[in-house]
Amino acid sequence: MVEGAVKRGSITSDVVIASVIMRIAVLGTGYVGLVAGAGFSDFGNEVTCVDIDEAKVERLRRGEIPIYEPGLEKLVQHNVAEERLRFTTDIAEAVGNAEIVFIAVGTPSSHDGSADLSQVLSAARDIGRAMKHFTVVVTKSTVPVGTSAKVEAALAEVAKVPFAVASNPEFLKEGDAVADFMKPDRVILGTNDQRAAELLRKLYAPLVRTNDRCLVTDPISAELTKYAANAYLATRISFMNDMANLCERVGADIELVRRGMGMDVRIGNKFLFPGVGYGGSCFPKDVKAVMSTAREAGWPLGIVEAVDRVNDRQKRVLADKVLRRLTGQAEWSANALQGKVVALWGLAFKPGTDDVREAPSLTIAELLLGAGATVQGHDPVAQETFAVALEQRVDEKVRARFSLHEKPYDAAKGADALCLLTEWHQLRRPNFAKLKTLLRAPNLFDGRNTWEPADVRALDFYYEGIGRA
Repeated sequence: MVEGAVKRGSITSDVVIASVIMRIAVLGTGYVGLVAGAGFSDFGNEVTCVDIDEAKVERLRRGEIPIYEPGLEKLVQHNVAEERLRFTTDIAEAVGNAEIVFIAVGTPSSHDGSADLSQVLSAARDIGRAMKHFTVVVTKSTVPVGTSAKVEAALAEVAKVPFAVASNPEFLKEGDAVADFMKPDRVILGTNDQRAAELLRKLYAPLVRTNDRCLVTDPISAELTKYAANAYLATRISFMNDMANLCERVGADIELVRRGMGMDVRIGNKFLFPGVGYGGSCFPKDVKAVMSTAREAGWPLGIVEAVDRVNDRQKRVLADKVLRRLTGQAEWSANALQGKVVALWGLAFKPGTDDVREAPSLTIAELLLGAGATVQGHDPVAQETFAVALEQRVDEKVRARFSLHEKPYDAAKGADALCLLTEWHQLRRPNFAKLKTLLRAPNLFDGRNTWEPADVRALDFYYEGIGRA
């Protein structure tokens, strides 16, 4: 079904802006599918997003967004109103009219860390049965090496018309996804089919018009690029967290070390901030998935496996500090923090999102609650998602000692310690004088090195950050 060979590793230089409307279908209205669907429609294309959840589809038709992502709600509502973006549960209708179909369904981690491709392959078969003419089927979900071949095989089982397969990994940052989509720093197109490459170049041309960063590769290289990029960024984070813990033991200040490192143009200053560990939907899952791929290939990635171990350990570091300060102990026990109250400011894994998947806040809350503490949490947008996630990790009796508060100062009231876990803008400069009157004990634990130690210590707070002298 391959119609023409593609030159590998080429960066397009003859971008032509699409002059005709393209018809696109997107299977899956999660984070990636919804951003991509809304984004493509904003450039004049006719986009149909498909989901099997009827209630979710109805909400989307009304312009209600099920996730928190700045700018996305307005983008969806505008393009729905302009009748360029629609939502349906009818796969056959959406695919039958489309030139390009994106697969953007979930790829959750299996018990061994590998990516579960059942939803991807099921979507491919549904697409194959619904195609009425030559169609380019694009995997947008983050998938392991070799998935394009599996998608092609699944399509071939049922398709009655010609098709081509491509891999187009997403590089969206939660909290800034709309801007990342509209002005991508790179677009990776992995395909062996010349017609597919040209059609996808045409689709993406308006997005890379001023700075063409469209790289055409083979499918396997495209698939691995996504994992390699996220594994490398995760490596920088875990390296800095490891260095921060070393700084504490030798008397150095990681903030000064970080700045000194960032001045080296070979290193740069991005992803050098220590903290309580990375979380979210990408780094933890992708790190484990590429580890699984490497083991299957007979070449375990020792560095990446260490990154994963360091991150798991880092999620406990701030809780360990709280335990030592409030009890003088270093070992956790069921009643070590009984009678103590700990406030958590920031529950999302990063600012700008309500995503708490693999968030350090979950590990920290679970440790504190397991040791008998009462925990009072606050987050500007992630309270509901955190409550649902915590319910899956601790039993009802333990959850009775956890409470959520709409206002940060209410969460701090009566606490023996306050932990900053997410550096939301509104939490960066609190009223420390007010805070001191609310806390039962003036103990601050800064998991993001957001506050200046000398300033808060001058107000008679006890302060600990990550790797601070």
